[in-house]
Amino acid sequence: MAATASSYSITMRLYTAPDHGVVGAVATAIASQGGVVTAIDVTESRHDRLVVDVTCSAADAEHSQDLVTAVDGVDGVTVHKVSDRTFLLHLGGKIEVSSKVPLRTRDDLSMAYTPGVGRVSMAIHDNPEDVRKLTIKGNSVAVVTDGSAVLGLGNIGPGAAMPVMEGKAALFKRFADIDAWPICLASQDTDEIVKAVEMIAPGFGGINLEDIAAPRCFEIEKRLRESLDIPVFHDDQHGTAIVVLAALTNAMRCVDKLLTDVRVVVSGAGAAGTAIVTLLLAAGAHDVVVVDREGALSADDTSLSAAHAELAAATNPRRVTGSLQEVLAGSDVFIGVSAPGILDHQWIPTMAEKPVVFALANPDPEVDPAEAGKYAAVVASGRSDYPNQINNVLAFPGVFRGLLDAGASHVTTDMLLRAAQAIADTVSEEELHAAFIIPSVFHTDVTKRVASAISGLG
Repeated sequence: MAATASSYSITMRLYTAPDHGVVGAVATAIASQGGVVTAIDVTESRHDRLVVDVTCSAADAEHSQDLVTAVDGVDGVTVHKVSDRTFLLHLGGKIEVSSKVPLRTRDDLSMAYTPGVGRVSMAIHDNPEDVRKLTIKGNSVAVVTDGSAVLGLGNIGPGAAMPVMEGKAALFKRFADIDAWPICLASQDTDEIVKAVEMIAPGFGGINLEDIAAPRCFEIEKRLRESLDIPVFHDDQHGTAIVVLAALTNAMRCVDKLLTDVRVVVSGAGAAGTAIVTLLLAAGAHDVVVVDREGALSADDTSLSAAHAELAAATNPRRVTGSLQEVLAGSDVFIGVSAPGILDHQWIPTMAEKPVVFALANPDPEVDPAEAGKYAAVVASGRSDYPNQINNVLAFPGVFRGLLDAGASHVTTDMLLRAAQAIADTVSEEELHAAFIIPSVFHTDVTKRVASAISGLG
């Protein structure tokens, strides 16, 4: 049975016989099916029945139903209603707009709105740079998607992408006190997306591109960076790259190797893989080989697409060829941003001494982290139920906090490198361990350190 997760947490409302001992029978039934009971509340007690709310975690949707069936089979118990706590959390959306100023009197209204607001508008007209100070622009980010590459769900469209964008906006507020707005566009045409973002840009201090499929995301980001006077950041690329570099920096400390000396294999040549490789090279890595479905990318291969040819030209200095298994032999580091189960854990012993494995495909990684841990010196994944979670939340709040504080107009590679180093440095020498190469997303210093690193270059 897979590990349970809070994302598959349910609450069952039960009608039971008026015997408090039945509560223990319910807990036993859930445990026998591999569920984890997190709360039991008797909400009503009468002479003829009890009303009991039982909250438990399951491994997936099918497992949730198994738990319901098991409880319903307990003598004297009827399952009256089942609520999925994740869906309950999303009812009505996860974010809201609230006023920062009191609106209690006519005087309040006359200053916040007409006629007083007209004076502020004219002041901005006369001095356009004041818009950052006198409006929300100076603390706002547009989280923009076309819904074409959402999480591990694929091309599900703008409406279905909305919960994810809301979640991103909530994280901006929670970790960096930034007001972010989900913008889900009803187009997957590059020109239309660029034009739409350009048209809304005056109301924002930064643009966070999210879940846009490669290779269109590369062109969209490039064109927007050229046309806009506010920073444009594609989190799937650069946020991932920052956190991977931070984690790898500390992994190298654990295994006593230098990034400049190691051989790195990156599985996945999409948006994340390309950005990771680019940042690793900027950080000093020399021997990086990218592998896709067809094998190692090499500049000698004339059949590559334009994007892959550009990536191959910057990597694979030894011109190696072959499958992932063949390329992996003798390498020091594996970084996967590709597909589940493509790395056989038995290949890891063929790697160099004290190998490092980052299996980041989510929710199902390239190799089971527990199996990889039998052979690798350091293992990281994108999952929260294993040590060393590579999570973009460590990067993007602090990056945008720093960009907005500095009034920056663009994002540079130097900023990305400094952000990665700031995250890595948050783990002290005393804390550093193979199972702790990256700080928790709730570490209070992460956002501040990243923001400081970024704002100093703005």
